[in-house]
Amino acid sequence: MKLLEFYTDSMRLYNEEQVFSFLINNLKPSNILWSYFVNWNKVFENIRKIEVSLNIFNYLIGKENFEEEFKFLIKENPQIAKVIPALLVRSGSGSMKFKILVDYRNKKLVYDNYDFDKENITEEYIDKYIVFMRETGLRDLIVSRKIKNLVDYLIGVEAGLDSHGRKNRGGDAMETIVEIFVNDLCNKNGFRYLKEANAERIEAELCYIVPVDKSSRRYDFVIDSGNELFIIETNFYQGGGSKLKSTAGEYRNLFDVLHDKYKFVWITDGFGWKTTTKPLRETFDHNDYIFNLSMLEKGILEYLLCS
Repeated sequence: MKLLEFYTDSMRLYNEEQVFSFLINNLKPSNILWSYFVNWNKVFENIRKIEVSLNIFNYLIGKENFEEEFKFLIKENPQIAKVIPALLVRSGSGSMKFKILVDYRNKKLVYDNYDFDKENITEEYIDKYIVFMRETGLRDLIVSRKIKNLVDYLIGVEAGLDSHGRKNRGGDAMETIVEIFVNDLCNKNGFRYLKEANAERIEAELCYIVPVDKSSRRYDFVIDSGNELFIIETNFYQGGGSKLKSTAGEYRNLFDVLHDKYKFVWITDGFGWKTTTKPLRETFDHNDYIFNLSMLEKGILEYLLCS
């Protein structure tokens, strides 16, 4: 690390041990914003795409002669087949096709293919859809009236599935927080900055040629002060794990790639580092600039870019 005058003059930290102790002892417990919980825009956008078909499907709620009514309904409205998977599963790719293991008890694995995106739905496939809904429990759910409206039901499903996006939103939240400091700093000093910029965009918009350690690298922030280019990466870890060690190693390597020409700043935080201090300390000793949010609150980023 570089022992900046800011550490000694503004923070009363006079050596590397004191700076690292401040880094560890002033980690934030959370970066959760209100947007962390559910992305409602995404939920309702997904619902909107199939809402008409869901309302048609509502006709089946409470129907005791489900199979007969389903056959009638799907022949009149074949597009509703596409919403059946949405009521039960997300594959990540939005797939409408599934290869299901339907028998394994006789020590032979038997598979059956289900395609909910067929243009011409035959009687055979209508029967397969009925089997699918029966075996997955969807038929009983609809017939028993345990759900009153499939649109409302799917809103709940989508909100629950949106929990998978919380990990990404946690990372986005750290960027959102740091951008408050970056944007204010750049506005006050007439600096230009880019967010989530790769080497091609940096060259095109700021005219700097930045080396990369991997082709997919997108830097969280790149700031052009007019005299120097500052490259910033951010992350937040509420829990520990092997990911923290690999991240610390990655940013040691990235510093080596960049430091001959540009200033590289790693802003990281979260209680996860309390249980993984060794790799953080190794990178702290190796890199010039590792800050946490408390240091940003004290003005260290402005000092670095403006001094």
